[in-house]
Amino acid sequence: MTRKKVLIVDDEESFARLVKLNLEETGEFEVKAESKGENAVAAARAFRPDFILLDIVMPDKDGGEIAQELKSDPELKDIPVGFLTALVRGQEVSPQGDSIAGYPFIAKPVTVGQLIAFIKNNSIRY
Repeated sequence: MTRKKVLIVDDEESFARLVKLNLEETGEFEVKAESKGENAVAAARAFRPDFILLDIVMPDKDGGEIAQELKSDPELKDIPVGFLTALVRGQEVSPQGDSIAGYPFIAKPVTVGQLIAFIKNNSIRY
């Protein structure tokens, strides 16, 4: 089985590391964690992920800006993007899901199972 590549961009390094370890432990994913928003596009170019998880609020560059840069890059524009955010709590999300700026999102805190389902449901190349 080919492992799907996921890039997570989150300024909370310990959270990103935990997500990386938990996803890789399933055997289904290869994960690269990036803690600086300003490095996200370069990381995506180098890693070529199948899915990108972006935190929205980061000190150097927010997830919305990064998503715009990704979508305007001919090499990266087709990679599915989803937001991971603490701005909205899980109970505030409608059962059919919601989006922020046209992108699907999942609210923190999140379980590994919820994250895997989110990636699979929002990755057209899965």
